[in-house]
Amino acid sequence: MSAPDRLWYVSYGSNLCADRLACYLRGGRPDGGLRDYPGARDPAPPVDSRAVTLPGGIFFAGESRTWRGGMAFYDHTVAGPAPAAAYLITVEQFADVAAQESDREPVADGPVEAAVRDPRLLRDDGDTHVVDDGLYGRLLRVATVDGVPALTFTSVHGTDSVDHTAPSTAYLAMIGRGLRETHGWTDDRIAAYFAARTLANSAR
Repeated sequence: MSAPDRLWYVSYGSNLCADRLACYLRGGRPDGGLRDYPGARDPAPPVDSRAVTLPGGIFFAGESRTWRGGMAFYDHTVAGPAPAAAYLITVEQFADVAAQESDREPVADGPVEAAVRDPRLLRDDGDTHVVDDGLYGRLLRVATVDGVPALTFTSVHGTDSVDHTAPSTAYLAMIGRGLRETHGWTDDRIAAYFAARTLANSAR
């Protein structure tokens, strides 16, 4: 089985917003953010995008250098669902987005790119692989869409293994913008979703 040239990158956080993802591809600073990103080696926009829903849930932890406050992570083992966006991009672009999410510079043949290109790894839906100890060091194959693997990345730690931290207003605003764009959610539904996530996080 050969490795894919393209894959679906599935985002459950601020990259639900296409303009925010563009900062990882073309470079730049997202609205409300505190830092600039170098962009990917290939700055081309996604070939396709669509709304998807993941079976797990998100939690907020750590301290974002871009937004302050907690960062969104996905845990496929907890109750969901989690609204998300899927973008059809190259393996190289996926690796470069993952690197920047972990506060690293994109490089050729890094651990994420090597893992995705390894035909022995992430072969089936539900497979996971830890590439390193970075902020988003765990890869998950969450689905197969139109015959193409759909992958995301998250923390190597699950929701029960870390202290939870409150996300900033600017960060939630960007996620909310993405939920409106991708899923057509109303402000009330977005507020209810964030409130439910906050309650779930505080209960753990």
